[in-house]
Amino acid sequence: MDDLKAKYLTQIAEAGDENALEAVRLAAVGKKGEVALKMRELGKMSAEERQVAGPALNALKDEINSALAAKKAALGDAALDERLRTEWLDVTLPTRPRRQGSLHPVSQATEELTAIFAEMGFSVAEGPRIDTDWYNFDALNIPGHHPARAEMDTFYMHRAEGDDRPPHVLRTHTSPVQIRSMEKMGAPLRIICPGGVYRADYDQTHTPMFHQVEGLALDENISMANLKWVLEEFVKSFFEVDSVELRFRASHFPFTEPSAEVDIRCSWDNGQLKIGEGDDWMEILGSGMVHPKVIAAGGIDPDKYQGFAFGMGIDRIAMLKYGIPDLRAFFDSDLRWLRHYGFSCLDVPTLHGGLSR
Repeated sequence: MDDLKAKYLTQIAEAGDENALEAVRLAAVGKKGEVALKMRELGKMSAEERQVAGPALNALKDEINSALAAKKAALGDAALDERLRTEWLDVTLPTRPRRQGSLHPVSQATEELTAIFAEMGFSVAEGPRIDTDWYNFDALNIPGHHPARAEMDTFYMHRAEGDDRPPHVLRTHTSPVQIRSMEKMGAPLRIICPGGVYRADYDQTHTPMFHQVEGLALDENISMANLKWVLEEFVKSFFEVDSVELRFRASHFPFTEPSAEVDIRCSWDNGQLKIGEGDDWMEILGSGMVHPKVIAAGGIDPDKYQGFAFGMGIDRIAMLKYGIPDLRAFFDSDLRWLRHYGFSCLDVPTLHGGLSR
């Protein structure tokens, strides 16, 4: 045993790396190592011989294992010292330019309008982008023969033959969120519903997917005068002008009665849009008093409550405010375009601190 001890302690001390040390461990105390083989011979010894050889073999095994652990730690320390010597960093070198992402104009406009309506007491409501045709059409008083329900205008989800579940569509507006909010929260109610919507259209001012925000206010004594005030305050805050003039034109929407399209006074000076002045008018949104059938579809008594609703394209008002000429560029994923029109993600829009910087 003294020979074994001297042999393996010498080999451990001379091991130059962890691979060599592992080879010594296997030869000494592995399952087929010399010490393990010696321990197997204990069964052939008499009881008196085992009382002497057993403790000696265990002590030898423990001493070799301790030497192995100490050598492994020493090799690890040496390897770390070598890495620290060769891998160094000159902290006086100039840093790389910091790469900071940009906030998309649609996200910026959404944050801005959310801040504006929050000041007027509106909360944000959300709903599914894939919804049943009942929420998307029927509950909003849109009849079955209405052109908006045709497949040339609306994206219908595929249904297997024989599937008797209600048809599902990619929502064509965020109005279904209004119905779901009325069902969930009842009245009085004051919400805005921003989000993505889908229609089969594509040109310079239309894309198959775009973003829309709709507003809904329900109470016992709400009138068109309240609607006019809310829209005027929003336009002044969003476009950051002191005064605006809105023109309400009679129109027809199935979900409002009376209905009105809203124009804003503006001017075009050398291709630059100026809001609130000039002799031109530009349509920016649709609005009206909520139809009693829509209120009833939301589970609210239309004889007790009434309200107004409005809707506008977030992409469109972002184009007007930031001077973006083509709606299709919003979805091109062009980093050069985003660096030009994007916003700092750290500048949170607030009315007191400024909306867009």
